[in-house]
Amino acid sequence: MMGPSHALSGAAAWLAGSWALDQYAGYHQSPLAISVGALVCAGGALLPDLDLSGRVTTNQGGATVAHTFGVFSLFVAEVIEKFSLGVYTATRLSKDPRRNNGHRTFTHTLPFAALVGWGTTALAAHFGKWAVVAIVFLMAGMALRGLFEEWAERAGWVIVALASGGIAWFTAANLPGDRGYPMLGFAAGVGCFVHLMGDIVTSAGVPIAWPIPTGRRMWRMIGIPNAIAVKVGGKVEVLVLRTAFTIISLLAIAGLIAPWALHRFAPSTFAGSDH
Repeated sequence: MMGPSHALSGAAAWLAGSWALDQYAGYHQSPLAISVGALVCAGGALLPDLDLSGRVTTNQGGATVAHTFGVFSLFVAEVIEKFSLGVYTATRLSKDPRRNNGHRTFTHTLPFAALVGWGTTALAAHFGKWAVVAIVFLMAGMALRGLFEEWAERAGWVIVALASGGIAWFTAANLPGDRGYPMLGFAAGVGCFVHLMGDIVTSAGVPIAWPIPTGRRMWRMIGIPNAIAVKVGGKVEVLVLRTAFTIISLLAIAGLIAPWALHRFAPSTFAGSDH
């Protein structure tokens, strides 16, 4: 799927999950925590595509997420793409084809999603708010680039970076004390996993079984048959899936806000009715 679809799916997954935890497990989060989690999950849902690099010097090509911070993120994408290709080349078996790029290889695996989740949690636990600021800044930038692709492209990466900095500053200013913030890592890891699920419904698929070999292949791309696969950038993705993700997000937000609104405003309403 394309960047905006991945970002929307990440936000929808986090908001829907937060609503389900609130309703059925009694796990309540503050509006700030829900918002930050949704942003981090949306950003995390774009992370795997950092293995699709472009032309760094001309700021062209590459995935949506690679343009988040201009040539800087394009350079990072170039490094990640080469690293992913190196992992592929080092672990490929006899039936795995030779490749000259690393797209949809290491960063599109379950171990990568787990590594992102663990690494984010470890950074936040060790460095506290400073790490939280950096994590939220990076993830918010990617989320903005994905969720508001046309605006971000027109505004440019500097404006995106400034907006991300404002979100990170506001988050740090309102977070309570220094603590581990493990939900940040969970949100980032979930975002990566949602990305894999999004790509697995396309015909290209992802190497979801890696590093478990299947036959004489280590990097078997697992997707669904072409007849029912979602075409990348097609009408099903752009119109149907994005609409569904948006509706899920809005319903989850409504479900999360409704109890708070009733608790806040209902008592005064009832009190007024006694007079």
